Order: sequence, then C-alpha cells, then structure tokens
Amino acid sequence: MLSACSKAAFGRTLRQQSLVCQSCLQPLRQSMGIRAPVSRYSMRCLHVESKADDLVPFRKLQKEEAKRKKAEGQGQTTISKSKAGDPRLQKWELTVGIEIHAELNTARKLFSGAGTSSNELPNSHVALFDVAFPGTQPQFQSETLIPALRAAMALDCDIQTKSSFDRKHYFYQDQPAGYQITQYYEPLARDGKLTLYDHDGIAPEDGKSITIGIKQVQMEQDTAKSIQQPPSIHLLDFNRVSHPLIEIITLPHIHHPSTAAACVRKIQAILRSVDAVTAGMEAGGLRADVNVSVRERLSSESQGSNNSYYGVTGLGQRTEIKNLSSFKAVEDAIIAERNRQIEVLKAGGVIEGETRGWTLGSTETRRLRGKEGEVDYRYMPDPDLGAVLIGEELIQRIRHTLPALPDEITQMLVDNPKYGMLMKDAKNLLRLDTGDRLDYYLEVVDILHQQTTADERSSMKLGRVAGNWLLMELGALFTTAEISWTENTVSSEQLASIILHLLRKQITGPTAKQLLSTVFYGDDRPVRQIIDDENLLLRPMSREEYFALAGEILDDNPDAIEAIKTKGQKGKLKFLLGQMIRRGDEGRVEAKKAEEVLEEMLETRV
Repeated sequence: MLSACSKAAFGRTLRQQSLVCQSCLQPLRQSMGIRAPVSRYSMRCLHVESKADDLVPFRKLQKEEAKRKKAEGQGQTTISKSKAGDPRLQKWELTVGIEIHAELNTARKLFSGAGTSSNELPNSHVALFDVAFPGTQPQFQSETLIPALRAAMALDCDIQTKSSFDRKHYFYQDQPAGYQITQYYEPLARDGKLTLYDHDGIAPEDGKSITIGIKQVQMEQDTAKSIQQPPSIHLLDFNRVSHPLIEIITLPHIHHPSTAAACVRKIQAILRSVDAVTAGMEAGGLRADVNVSVRERLSSESQGSNNSYYGVTGLGQRTEIKNLSSFKAVEDAIIAERNRQIEVLKAGGVIEGETRGWTLGSTETRRLRGKEGEVDYRYMPDPDLGAVLIGEELIQRIRHTLPALPDEITQMLVDNPKYGMLMKDAKNLLRLDTGDRLDYYLEVVDILHQQTTADERSSMKLGRVAGNWLLMELGALFTTAEISWTENTVSSEQLASIILHLLRKQITGPTAKQLLSTVFYGDDRPVRQIIDDENLLLRPMSREEYFALAGEILDDNPDAIEAIKTKGQKGKLKFLLGQMIRRGDEGRVEAKKAEEVLEEMLETRV
C-alpha cells in the first residue's frame, strides 16, 4: 500500500513538479514499475519536512527511467510492438471495422420536444415518451436531420431520399421501452469513404494514404446514463434518453491499430468542422465500438477466416469491444484483443463471437457477454413512425453550404504562400478549440499583410511565424495559466504588433516574449506604448561590441571551448550563446548575430 504522501505525489506529478521524501520513495517506485535504483526523489511530504538537499525533481526521475529503458532496449512495451518488432504479425493479419456513435448538435431530442441539455440536474429534461410512459408515441423532430445530413455529406455518402426507423429489441436498464429506435433496413446514407494520409497518423505500413469505406450512416436514439453505486445500486439519468445520434459504420478495411485511432480522430474532426456534433470524445459526445478479427496471412481458407461483411470476404471471427472513449483506448484495446486472438488461435482454440470490454491502462480485454446476432435483436419497422422523405432541393442546399473540411483547410494553410505553415502545425491549429484558434490565426495574418510591404511579405514568412507564436508562445501561456482559450486575452491586433516589431528587428526575441507575457497578464496599453514606456526598443550593437562581449565569454569558459573543439559537443555553443545574451545589455544582443560571432571566434581559438 502507498502511504498518504506517495498517493498525493502520484496524483500531482502529472500536473506539476512535485517533491517527496525518501521514506515514501520505495512504495511509489514500486507502484510505477520503476526498478532502477534512484538515490533521490522529489516532493514535499504530507507528514515530514525534507531538507532541500534531499530532493530531486520527479520529472528528472522519469527522464532517467526512460533513458534506462531505452538503453536496455525496453522503450516499447509489449502492447505497442510494431509489426517489425513482433514476429507473430508476419504470420497473422489484423482486420478492424469501427462503429462510431456521435451526439448530433440539436436543440431538441430525436422523438420528443424535450431539450438536449444533459449537463443539468438529472432527469430535468425528460418528456413522457423518453421514459416509455404508456400511451405516448414518438414525434420525429425534423430539424435533427440537418446536422445528420451535413455529417453524411462530409463523409462522401450517398444520401437516401427515403429512410425509415426500426425497433432494435433488447432489455437493459438504460432502455426504458425495451427497444431502441434506429435505422436498420433503410438508413439515412450509404456507401461513403474516408481517406487518411500519413500526416493523419496512419501506420507506416499503410503508405502515404489509405481509403476506408463507410457502409452507412444511420440515425438513432441514445440511452439513459447509468451511474453505479456499489455494491448493487444503479442510478438512471434519463436526460440523455432519445438524444439524437448518428452511427457511422466503417467497412473492415483497417489492418493496423494506429490507423484505427487515426480514423476515429479524423471522423471527429470532420464532424466538428461541419458543426454536426456537440462535443468530441474528450467530453463524451462521441464513442467508438471496434470489431476485431485476425486470420493467417495468405490463407483465406484457414480456420475461422471464411466470414464476410458487405462484400469484404475472408475475414476471421470477430469480437466487438464496446464504448471506447478516447483515441488511445481505441488503439490499445485493438492491440490487446489482437494479441489475445493470436494466442488463442496458435493454441488451436476457436475465437468466439462475443462482446468484450476494455479498461484504460489494462493489457487485456475482458468478456462481457455473448455477441447478439441480428436475429436476436428482432428488428422490425417502427409502426409509430412513418418514412423520412428528403427533397433533392434540401440536399443540394445543404451540400452547397457545407463548410470547408479539415483536409481542405490544412492544405490551404500549407500550400497558400500567405500562410506557408508546416503540415503538423496546420493540423494542430485546426484541432484546437473547435476552430476558434484558427479564426484568430487568420485574423492575425490578415493584419500582418495589411501592415507590411510586398517586399516584407515575401521575405518575412508572416504566416509561418504567426503560427509559431500562436501555437508555441501564446499556447504555452494558456497552458501555464491553466485557463481555456479566448481571443480576448491577447487580441489579434496585439499579437500582430508584437510579431511585426520582432520581424522588423525593432525588438529581440526575448523582448517579444516578455511583451506577450505582459499583455497576456492584463496590461492593456498599446504594444508600441509598452515598448516606449519600458525602453524596450533594440539598440543595435556594433560588430566590435559583439566581438568584445564574445571574447569575455570565451575567456571565462575554457572548458566549453575544449568540449566543442575536441569532443564535438555542439550543444555547448548554445550555452555560450545564452551567456552572451544574459551578460549583454537587455534587449541589445541579437541571438543570430551573437552565434555567428561565437562560431567565427571559436575557429581561431586553440
């Protein structure tokens, strides 16, 4: 058991650099699986005051352990072995299909006039139909079609002008009617596709891109929220009952866990970009079920590999893992189930069709129940709901007003010379704050273009610099302050002004960061006024001043010179550069010029 100190340490170490005493070190190390001897640890204990000499940063401990594992060739755990590192994957092929359930962005529920706010008091947004009150009937809310159609179009599906609702029968406590209303025989949309690229995070084995088929997109109602109170009490919140969902069913075209996670991540980004959903996985607005099977490569006739699904043949017996709520969970659960199935088949066993569960941090899936077949659900057309008929005019109107999709936006940010971003930065920008930070970035770049000449625009790489400052420097301030993004903290005009002063070499990089922090923490003076009031304008040093300062630094650090010239330790040059910046007058030393002078002088030093 961990002591009170160790438990507190373990809970805080991911958020801050903590301190812990020697008496609590050993049980904490054991709980983290750290075997290497550690002489110091770091965290202020709850029961003893340790001397400063006995403390060491926790993050340093983590880094030392990571280095040790890397040196021993243990950088990857069994669950994350690549194909090259796991000989079993040379013989066995994984196949994955995904079912994604996403809450639609609507004001009312799918079959009642109750509101869809589920974060308020339990059971405060419930109509009689939602709790299956005898005699009540569903009333389809036609406005829920709009976000569903946007989602289906964004996934390149064929919209069905006629769709219908069916009853899927099963008994469970969170389903008050004893059946779920969904679309089985005639779904809203069919035959879509999704293309993933290497920059989306697909497995290297998939090459530059892979296209995954989408069988259908269907509308259905959500269930109640079940809250367990051990040992035997279950509380039910019916606010969520009949929330409008779409279920997106992919074809089994995925053969690598990382590609599966990338698929879910990209579908979430697409749904957000067209304003089809309320929230993503991190807020519980999107959940994924994965269907996993394995078979021997080049042996479609081998045991258990004669199954087929919607035209895809030669599949192994699949199992379904339910309710995965993060991208990491999708990847790790698939790896664990793949490994389990391989071991069962290698031992001569048979994979059973069943539903399995996954707990984040686990290394194994667990059996929940036998897998129901289609016949078990006793699908039947819902007699209380008529067909949904969609006019071609509505389809064309929504199609023509569909917002730009993530691939289009990122490609524009990368290819357009106005922006010129790196792909990874473009994707990060698009992923943050549901697009609000992207809008802010576009405003900053527009301001920079308005306030610069054509020659400046061609030489300054305004778009890339603005992206770096927004993602790195301003992003770091939000992270440090632990507050959510808002463009009002630092206006687009203020950030553009800081960047422009820096690019015109009117201030140094450190001064620009200082300015940004000053504005971020509440100084509402114009940027130019802060520069004038605080005397922050760059006063350029002459070449002679640079050489004199560099000479002082080199004279004081002979060990660094030897490390650079005899041992090739180039990192020491950065150390010397930092010394020059700190020792020089504030705001006068330009890092690039200082580094050039240091390199020139080092060539002549013996």
